[in-house]
Amino acid sequence: MNKKCSAMLYYSYRLMIRQDEDNYILKCRQLLQQYVVDMYAKIESERLLFIRLNQTKLRSEQYIHLRDAVVNDGNTINVGRLTILPSSYAGNPLHMHEYAEDGIAFVRLHGRPDSFITFTCN
Repeated sequence: MNKKCSAMLYYSYRLMIRQDEDNYILKCRQLLQQYVVDMYAKIESERLLFIRLNQTKLRSEQYIHLRDAVVNDGNTINVGRLTILPSSYAGNPLHMHEYAEDGIAFVRLHGRPDSFITFTCN
């Protein structure tokens, strides 16, 4: 069976702990940490490459305000190829703006919170 799978699925499969099997990658301590960081960087670069190559499929031409800013007051001499990150990409300003709007809508719907509780897990 010749199936393609994403790198994220492959590396998460490699890092799983399984009963009755030795996973030698997990026994390498600091080398494991370096491996995980390298694979995370590889996965993120693949995601960014996909976004860059599929701008038309992601409907980036719909961002009217950004296009207007470039036309009206943008210096197009130093501008390369325009790549717009979608709001689904974590850490993106659009993503953070979406979370802020969700928080404001939640307060508007339910009122101000009485308490703020955080949880941490190991």
